[in-house]
Amino acid sequence: MDNVAILAITKNGIDTAVTLKRHFPAWKIFSPSKLRQDGKDIQWFDESTTLKVKELFENNEALVCIFSLGAVIRLISPHMKDKKTDPAVVVIDDTAKFVISTLSGHLGGANELSEKIAITLGAIPVITTAADVNKTIAVDLLGREFGWEIDDTSSVTKVSAFMVNEEKIGVFQDAGEKDWWMPKKELPKNVHIYKSLDEMASSDCKGFLIISDKMIENKEIEGRVVIYRPKTLVIGVGLHWDTTSDTIKEGMNFCISKFKLSPKSVAKFASIKKEADVKGLQELSGQMKVPLEYFDKTDLAGINIPNPSDVVQTFEGTPSVSEASAIKASGGELIVQKHKFPPNLTIAIARRTS
Repeated sequence: MDNVAILAITKNGIDTAVTLKRHFPAWKIFSPSKLRQDGKDIQWFDESTTLKVKELFENNEALVCIFSLGAVIRLISPHMKDKKTDPAVVVIDDTAKFVISTLSGHLGGANELSEKIAITLGAIPVITTAADVNKTIAVDLLGREFGWEIDDTSSVTKVSAFMVNEEKIGVFQDAGEKDWWMPKKELPKNVHIYKSLDEMASSDCKGFLIISDKMIENKEIEGRVVIYRPKTLVIGVGLHWDTTSDTIKEGMNFCISKFKLSPKSVAKFASIKKEADVKGLQELSGQMKVPLEYFDKTDLAGINIPNPSDVVQTFEGTPSVSEASAIKASGGELIVQKHKFPPNLTIAIARRTS
C-alpha cells in the first residue's frame, strides 16, 4: 500500500511521521504550517485540520493520524460511507506507544497496516475485529490475496457471525488455490472440510463456505453460504481479424452458461498471435479487466487437443487455436471443448489446476 497519508499535528507526531517515512518512502506527511521545520520532506498546510482530513480521507488508500483517537473519530465521521469504499484509518498516540486500527480493518487493510507500523515503531498494535482477535477465518477476506471474488455478499455478515461465535462451519472446495489458510496452522476447530457438496449440505453445519468456479444450486444451504470465485478459467478464442467484442462475449457467455460455470472465475483470454491484434478481443479484455495472452503458432501446434482442424491448420499454421491456447495458458485441463460460432469464432475453456 503506497497511497498513504500521514497526518501529524504535534512535534512528537512529526518525529514519528519522519521515522515512518524512512521505512515507507512513498508515504506522504502532512502537518500544519505553524509547526514548519526546514529540511524535512513534509507538506505543510495552512487550512484547518478539519478541511485537511476531508481531503486526505477522500484521496488516499489509507490515512495514518498521529493524535488522539477521539479527535480522529470526530474528524472522519462526517466522511464515512461504507467499509467497501472508506480508506483504512490508523491512529497512533503522541508517544507512539499504541497503533490502533480504527476504520476499514479488514477490507481497507487497516489491520495489516497497523501490524506493519507497530513493528516499525516497536509499538503495540490494537486490533479489535473479532476474526483477528479470535485468530479465526475472516469470511469477507478469504482468498483476497489470490484475487478471489465473493459471488454474493448478502450472507457474509451472517456467516461471519457464525464463524466468530464458533458455530460449526462447513467448507467445500473444488477449484482454486489450496493454501488459503495460514501455513502450518490447523483450521479453527469449528471449521470442517467436506469432500462433496451433498455431504456438506446434509451436515449439521450452521454456515458454509464454498470455493468453486461452478454455479451452485442447493436450497438446503441457501442464505447461509458464502461462495468464493477463484480465478481459474481460461477462455481460448479462435477468431478472425474482424470478430467483434460483442460476438466474442456472446460466445463466451453461451459456453459458461451451458456448462454452469461462473463468469467471475474468468482469469484470462488466450489466442494466437496474429500480424495485428484483433480489436474485438482487446476491447473485451479491457472491458472485463481480464488479461489477454497470445501464443505463436509454433507454441500451439504441439499441444495435444481433442478436435484438430485441417481448415485451421491451413489458415493459422496450427490444427487448433481455441483449445490449444486455452490449455497452453492455463497449464491445466480442457473442461469445455471447442464450440463453433460461425462464421468467425470458436471458444474453448480450460481450468487452471494450481
